Amino acid sequence: MHIGSTLRPDPRALIRNHPFFNGLDENIISQLVAHSITRKVKKNAVVFRKGDLGTTLYLVSAGVVRITTPSGQGKDAVFNLILPGEIFGEIAFLDGGERTADAIMTDAGELIVIERRDFMPLLEAHPELATRLLKILCGRLRKTSEQVEDIIFLDLPIRLAKAVLYLHRQAGPGAAGKEIRITQRELSQMVGASREGTNRELRNWEQRKWLKLKRAGLVVLAPEALTRLIAAET
Repeated sequence: MHIGSTLRPDPRALIRNHPFFNGLDENIISQLVAHSITRKVKKNAVVFRKGDLGTTLYLVSAGVVRITTPSGQGKDAVFNLILPGEIFGEIAFLDGGERTADAIMTDAGELIVIERRDFMPLLEAHPELATRLLKILCGRLRKTSEQVEDIIFLDLPIRLAKAVLYLHRQAGPGAAGKEIRITQRELSQMVGASREGTNRELRNWEQRKWLKLKRAGLVVLAPEALTRLIAAET
């Protein structure tokens, strides 16, 4: 695992305020703090690769993690972008098997790391933790199924609008005017399209004032317009 140096900037506050653990009993928080490590991670650092054995769960405190699978032709399929307040690595963490995708930091950030051997006794003692993990797993499965269906049945503008709105909503209630840190290459990989086709649609939307393109991201200006576009075609 190619990530940076270990830090400890008040792990209790980080875990207590993380959405996955928010509202848990202080006794559970204390046990998690005792077994967690907080790490600063550099931009483009590899957290893990597909096929690695997985024994750790990751919680994003800062930065963005790209979940992707490379193909034999040198192309990547981007399945998800993990934002602050989310977790990743849960599949191999739970079954102790291999990682199902690559996880790479797109920005410098901070991760909370918990080992499987320390977390499993907590799952057995506190079923509410298992329930929260199951909800996340079900949500990820639904999203992956939807991505596959969209690529098969929907035209590029609709797939792209759905992806941009998803990322906009993931940024939280204060997302208005907030930059989404994603390259056009990554966005095209998310929707199964060429970079050229993706750029053409984004430029069209920028001319309509629906969004504003940045050097390595975009800002959604009119989410309601993207919503209407999707509703008109589905």
